[in-house]
Amino acid sequence: MSVMSRTLDSDRSPGAPNDRVAAAQAQPNIALIKYWGKRDVALNLPVVGSLSITLDTLWTRTEVRFSDALDADSIVLNGKSDPKQLKRTSACLDLLRARAGIRTRAAVVSTNNFPTGAGLASSASGFAAMVLAGDAALGLNLTPAEQSVLARRCSGSAARSIFGGYVEWAHGSRADGEDSVATPLLPADAWPLSVAVAITSTAEKAIGSTEGMNRTADTSPYQDAWIDSQEADLAEARAAIAERDFERLADISEHSCLKMHALALAAKPGLLYWNAATVAAMHVVRSLRAQGVPVFFTIDAGPQLKAVCLPSAASRVAAALREVPGVLNVVETGLGGPAHLIPTAAAAAA
Repeated sequence: MSVMSRTLDSDRSPGAPNDRVAAAQAQPNIALIKYWGKRDVALNLPVVGSLSITLDTLWTRTEVRFSDALDADSIVLNGKSDPKQLKRTSACLDLLRARAGIRTRAAVVSTNNFPTGAGLASSASGFAAMVLAGDAALGLNLTPAEQSVLARRCSGSAARSIFGGYVEWAHGSRADGEDSVATPLLPADAWPLSVAVAITSTAEKAIGSTEGMNRTADTSPYQDAWIDSQEADLAEARAAIAERDFERLADISEHSCLKMHALALAAKPGLLYWNAATVAAMHVVRSLRAQGVPVFFTIDAGPQLKAVCLPSAASRVAAALREVPGVLNVVETGLGGPAHLIPTAAAAAA
């Protein structure tokens, strides 16, 4: 029996000797060089590569329990049964079951300590945690690269949340997608940055990322230019990170962010993920930067603005964002580590 199997045996609930259970925590990641568009929707293969930072104090904790006593999969998210997420959850579990050669159903319990489905990458952290917990529960002993590929199949940017710090996700060229995998570039503690997340809405966005990407690819006149310019953006960001050059990273990150939103705005009908507070916060960040404060913004497919700054500027940046009309809350965080296993009791209590 493997060490992992012995650990799981001690974690099984009384009266459920055939249950296989494990829990994991993963953090959301924020793309600095954006991912938008898929070359294969079924396999979640991106049309371009991307580069991200993994956050610290925002997390998803997920327990996965495979049991012969279950007739169907289930998902409880933030304390409530979530039928809308069940199809994607079962599809992800099917990938794990196929690896293990089983058909056993599973109960998934997941909790986010931040708004869900609101442009804060909750699907990235959620599916990364699910893959890690499912891998452990079934004793698959997957490598981080294999976990990244499986997580990508469940939710594209989840490929990056397997890792901590600075991460790059390759778009790959193989039809089977096995080379579309995330790899760590730099650990979080090698170049610490701070992030102030300005939450301007807690509602789920009206147009999800997958639908938005598909509409953009089909109708935006800027799609080809977006693809053609991505490799240069990635190279610029890699160099900035290697040299710890904040100003260089700020320039290319804001450029990539605005370019992605311009791409989406030009779709038919146009995709507008910002609200008034988002735009006001953008102006505040640009004003601070003009005053010499080391900070830049990035925004994913949602209304939340993430202000990335050097740690010395974190309190000033957060205070300025709190003064923006329409900003509901500002969450301060640093860069976080990779997804990791946790006791099942911790997931249940989250």
